[in-house]
Amino acid sequence: MPYTATTVASTIDKINRSYFLPAIQRPFVWNAEQVLSLFDSLMKGYPISSFLFWDVAPENKPNWQIYKFAENFRYGEVHNEIAETDGRDVTLVLDGQQRLTSLLIGLRGSFTVKAKNKHWDSPSAWLRKRLYIDLLKDPTRSATDDNAEEGIENPYGFELFENAPPSVPGRFWIKVGEILNYPGDDAFDRYKDNLVDRLPETASRLDEKTVNRNLTRLHRMVWKDEIICYYTEKDQDYDRVLGIFVRANDGGTKLSKSDLMLSMISSKWADISAREEIYSFVDMLNTRLDKKNEVNKDFVMKGCLLLSDLDHVYQVKNFTSHNLEIMRKNWPRIKAALRRTFLLVNRFGIDRETLTSLNALLPIAYYLYKIDTDLLEGSTAFDSRNAERIRRWLVSSLLNGVFGGNSDGTIGASRNTIHSSLTVDKEFPLTELYSALTKQRKRAANINAESLANVIEIKYGQKPTFLVLSLLYDDKNWGAIPHHLDHIFPKSLINRRTLMGMNIHSSRVDEILETADRIGNLQLLTSHDNLIKTNQKFEEWIQTRDHSFLDRHLIPEDRQLWDLRMLPEFVAAREKLIAKRLLSLQGDVADTSSRATA
Repeated sequence: MPYTATTVASTIDKINRSYFLPAIQRPFVWNAEQVLSLFDSLMKGYPISSFLFWDVAPENKPNWQIYKFAENFRYGEVHNEIAETDGRDVTLVLDGQQRLTSLLIGLRGSFTVKAKNKHWDSPSAWLRKRLYIDLLKDPTRSATDDNAEEGIENPYGFELFENAPPSVPGRFWIKVGEILNYPGDDAFDRYKDNLVDRLPETASRLDEKTVNRNLTRLHRMVWKDEIICYYTEKDQDYDRVLGIFVRANDGGTKLSKSDLMLSMISSKWADISAREEIYSFVDMLNTRLDKKNEVNKDFVMKGCLLLSDLDHVYQVKNFTSHNLEIMRKNWPRIKAALRRTFLLVNRFGIDRETLTSLNALLPIAYYLYKIDTDLLEGSTAFDSRNAERIRRWLVSSLLNGVFGGNSDGTIGASRNTIHSSLTVDKEFPLTELYSALTKQRKRAANINAESLANVIEIKYGQKPTFLVLSLLYDDKNWGAIPHHLDHIFPKSLINRRTLMGMNIHSSRVDEILETADRIGNLQLLTSHDNLIKTNQKFEEWIQTRDHSFLDRHLIPEDRQLWDLRMLPEFVAAREKLIAKRLLSLQGDVADTSSRATA
């Protein structure tokens, strides 16, 4: 079948009426600048490449998950609404979703973006914007313009605004979507005349010509020029269509490996929508647990392979029809194990702010999947003991970067170790994992004298800081306790001006400043304790605490070190206590004499 050409207006009219998206399509990923660039290219008459459509036979519509295009898009959103297509002809877009969605947003929808310096969870952080064009912007300015001298083409005046911008001297804005109201020449001419009449009295004849020219160009681009060139596939063989889809998406915004994997899962999980399942599950892990996480669909699909005891290497060859059937059968238990994993590590206080490797969670998920137990819900010695084993192993692995770089070998060695250990009993194999991963990586997987020096060098503001400090305390549930990462000697008092005012020599001031953010001057405090402490001098505030506080926070007992002038010595003494504490935690946990077998 030959290619067909049509207008933008005709195409927009069919979106979400007969043009829809298959489950194998990725979400909309273009940013606002790309949307503006597309409209600018069309106004300049540039080609925007062809499109690929697939006509779905009526009898095959129930076989596929079909989605709507995002019309009112929120940046970062990963979900498309499922389409109800009864009584409608269905044409699925295999190539061109990003361009068509951009046209839909610009002409009939909106683009919601996050305001700078606002929290993601705040409703006021999100601004819903629509596309406008400045009809007085003349992209044919003279070559003496600075941009022209640099060889940069001047764009048409497209911008996204939350509210209609005022038309001030030199600026005359209209919402781009208004052009859809005037398909015929007569109606459009009246609209154009009305806009010209609205120009301020100071507008020149040149301004009128610019408005006329830009508006006419916009109308022709939307209603007259057949610039949407597409090929329609009629074959109903899904494997053929999947092959076409992959080949067509080899350019532009690249079809990522995870997009392809999800496409393959979607094509084989016939009884549920794999796309909806996986995206919804990722969203739940990221936003609907007690702590915020930063999971992606790659992690979930890799987890499907690993937990199903399949080849865990994240490659297309491992997503065979046979393997996909196994993964589908295991999916409910896989979801439960991954959810338990995040609930557990979040309870340790580890979340998107402190987790330095997602892959480090896969062995934990594999263990929980195999024992089919929620360690958080249980109250037995087994539950407590193995939760602590997991905590020690995870933090040590993260601090030592065990899962950095190409971690396929590390993940495989972890799974093999856990699988072998579970043939004996249900305990989490802490020491066995240390040994296996040390052998795999050819350097220590646990914290030892060799790696300890690097751990102690971690400073305030680095992701692993919380991880180090969390190991110093007997508390296991920092994620459930409102807490602060606190400078023992208040940072507000450690500045050159204050220290010089204490008649401290400049060289000594430098030493104090260099130690302010070291791990030896940091502690975890409950929110209540930190509010009481505020910016009090340490030597005064510590007098209000009992001896158990010193022990709990590994505070040196030598009172001479409690003076701010002695901060370098205080930090050195406390870091020795920290090192001793960390080394003591590298063995197995207490109460392991009776290995549980139930």
